Amino acid sequence: MLKSLQAIEAFRGGEQLNGTEVPWLEYIVQAEQTVVNLERVESLQSLAQQNPVLDYVERSLRVLDSLPLSYWIKELAEETLVWSETAKGGTVRQRRGWQAEGINIFVHNIGSAELYRRYADGMKQEAAGSAEKRQVVHTLIETHGLIGQQIRGEVPPAVNLPLSGLVEHGLLTTDELERLLFALNHCIISAVSPELWQEVRPRVMELIALIASGKLELEVPMKERLRRMRAGSIERGEDYGAEWERLVQEGFLPGALELLQPVTFWYVESALQTFSLEQFLKVMSLVAASRPQEVSHLSFEAVMNSIYYDYKGSKKINVYKKRIIEKYLSELTWEEIHSGAKPSGGNPHLAHRLLRKEHLPDTLFFQFEFSPAAEKLIEFCIEAEKSALYERAVLLLFDLFGLRRDAFDRFHNEDTYLSQMNDTADYKAVILDYVTGRKVLDIGPGGGVLLDLIEERMPEAVPVGIDISSNVIEALRQRKQREGRRWEVLQGDALNLKDYVEPGTVDTVIFSSILHELYSYVPLDGRKFNHDTVAAALTSAFGVLADGGTIIIRDGIMSEPENQLRRVRFLEADGMAWLERYAGDFAGRSIQYEPLGADEVRMPVNDAMEFLYTYTWGEEAYIHEVQEQFGYFTPSQYRAFIEQTLGDRAKIEVFRHYLQEGYTEALENRVVMMDDNGQSVPLPDSTCFIVIRKEAS
Repeated sequence: MLKSLQAIEAFRGGEQLNGTEVPWLEYIVQAEQTVVNLERVESLQSLAQQNPVLDYVERSLRVLDSLPLSYWIKELAEETLVWSETAKGGTVRQRRGWQAEGINIFVHNIGSAELYRRYADGMKQEAAGSAEKRQVVHTLIETHGLIGQQIRGEVPPAVNLPLSGLVEHGLLTTDELERLLFALNHCIISAVSPELWQEVRPRVMELIALIASGKLELEVPMKERLRRMRAGSIERGEDYGAEWERLVQEGFLPGALELLQPVTFWYVESALQTFSLEQFLKVMSLVAASRPQEVSHLSFEAVMNSIYYDYKGSKKINVYKKRIIEKYLSELTWEEIHSGAKPSGGNPHLAHRLLRKEHLPDTLFFQFEFSPAAEKLIEFCIEAEKSALYERAVLLLFDLFGLRRDAFDRFHNEDTYLSQMNDTADYKAVILDYVTGRKVLDIGPGGGVLLDLIEERMPEAVPVGIDISSNVIEALRQRKQREGRRWEVLQGDALNLKDYVEPGTVDTVIFSSILHELYSYVPLDGRKFNHDTVAAALTSAFGVLADGGTIIIRDGIMSEPENQLRRVRFLEADGMAWLERYAGDFAGRSIQYEPLGADEVRMPVNDAMEFLYTYTWGEEAYIHEVQEQFGYFTPSQYRAFIEQTLGDRAKIEVFRHYLQEGYTEALENRVVMMDDNGQSVPLPDSTCFIVIRKEAS
C-alpha cells in the first residue's frame, strides 16, 4: 500500500498528525472552508459532514495503488497527487497568510505547486529528493488536471507547455512523461467518476501523445472553447450553433471574446450551466469588455457557491437568484455590454462585479452581488417555502425586482410537475378530435404532451406552445432539440397573443387546464382571482383566430345549484387539521364549513370540492395548490360569460362537464362525501370541456 494511503488510514483511525512528516495531509484535514467544484455534488449538507477534498485525494491514490507502474513513476505520481489539492486546505488564518505571500489559493494547481515548492525548498535534499525530481513534481502539480480542462475548453493548449519542457530539458524521457501523464489523468479523472474516465480516455491519450512529442494542439477558437463549456446544456438539448447565429443577428460580437483566448476558466460549468446561451455569452462579453489583458485566470467560484442550496437534502438551483440574474442580464443590451457602458437601467439590489484580490493581479473574479436586503429576502423565501408565508415572501421579492409570479410557479417540483403534465396524455388526446386547421396554439403547454400528440397525429398541423414561464420554455426548447421535434415554443403572455402571432392566422387555440391558473395568479386591475383575467385571455385568443377557427377549453367547473350542501367525513386523523389550515390559507374566497364532530363537517359543495382538489395532491404540492382556484364558474355561468365576452360571432359547439377520472380513487380511503341526510353520494363534476367556433363576420 502507498505510504500516503497508510497515513490517511492512520489519521482516519484517530492517530494524531505530525505536520513535519505529512504536511500535505495536515493542510487538507485542517481545512475550515469547503473548496470544491459543486458540479457533481448531490447534497451541500453532506459537504459539511465530511472532508470532500480528502475523500477525493484518497480515491485518486487508491486508483494509483492499483495501477501496474514502475516504482519511479508511481513515486512521482504519488508525490504529485498528495500535494495537488493542498491549496484547498489550511485554516482560514493559514489561507490568509498564503494569499498575502502571493500564493494563488484560488487557482488550486498553481497554489498547490507553490506550497509544494515552499515545503521542498525547506527540506534537506535527501528528504525532498533531488532538484530534478522536485522540478518534475512541481511541474506536474502546476499542470494538475489541465488536460481534462483542455478537453472541456476551460484552458488553452499553451498551458501544457511546461510538460513538454520536462522532455526538452532532459528531466524525463518521452516514454516516462507519457506513462506519468497517463497514470495521473487516470487517477485524477477516475476519482471524479470511473465512467467519465472511460468516456474521455481516448481523447486524453491523444493529448498526452502531442504533449510528449513537444507539439501542442492548435489553438481552439473561442467559439469552440465556449461550446465545450456548454457540453451539459447541449446534451440537454441546447442548439448551440443556431442560438449563436441568432444572437449575432441581435448584436452579439463574437470577435470581442478573442480577448479571453489566453485565459483559463474556473468553475464555469458549475456556475452557469443552467443559464441560457444568451445569458452565458452576456456574462463572457461583460468580462471581455473589461479588457482583461493581464489576466491569466477567470474564476466563477463565487457565482457557483451562491447559486445552489439544498432542498429536501438534495442540491437545487437557487431559482430566486437565477430568475433575478436572468432579468438583470435580459435588460443589458449588447451595445451596452460591448461598449463597457454602465447599464442604463438595472436594479439597485443587484449588480455584476469583476474583482481582483490583493497580491493576485493575474486572477479576475466574476460575481453577482445582491444587496443585503435582497439576500435577506431570498433567505426568507427559502425559509418560507413550506409555510403559508411563502406567497407573501415571494410577492415581496417580485416587488423588489419587478418580477412576475409566473416565472416561479412550481419551481421546486418543476421536473415532477412537467412529468405529471405529460402523464395526462389520455385526457388531452380527446382535445385532438376538435382541433381544426393548420396553426394550433397550446397555451401553457407544460411538459409538451399535447404538442407531441398534435405533431404525431396531425402531420399537417403546426403546433406552437406559448408559456410565460422561463423554466417551462427552457425545458421545452431543450427537449425539442434533443428529440428532433418540429413543434415550436414561444415565451409570451396569454393575455396579449397578438404580440406574438398575427391576428387572423390561428386556426385553433387550446386552454387545457390553464385558465384557472390565469384566474388565480395573474392580477388584472390590481386584483387576482378575477373573472376579467379569463375574459382577457379568451378575448386575446378570439382576436388571433381566423374565421372558422376554434377555442378549446378544458378546465375546472363548479356545481349547480351553488347553495347545495355536502357533509364530508374524514377517514384520516389529520383531515380536519388540513381543512382548518386550507380555509386559513386559501385566498380565492372564504371557505365555509360547519363542524359536526371531531372528523365531520357540513359545507357548500363547491367549497368542499375546492378543498378536496388540494387535499388530493398532498403535502408536497400544498403550497402551490392552495393558491389556485380550480372551479370559477358553474356551467350556466360559464356559458353566459362566454356569450357576453365574445359576442354573437362566438358559437358554443360543445359544452359538457364530468368528474375527472382519478379523484374518486384518490379520495376513497381518505374521505366520505354525503348528502345532508348522511347518505353517501358520488363526487360532483370537476371538469368542463368547451369548444367555441368563431363564425365569419
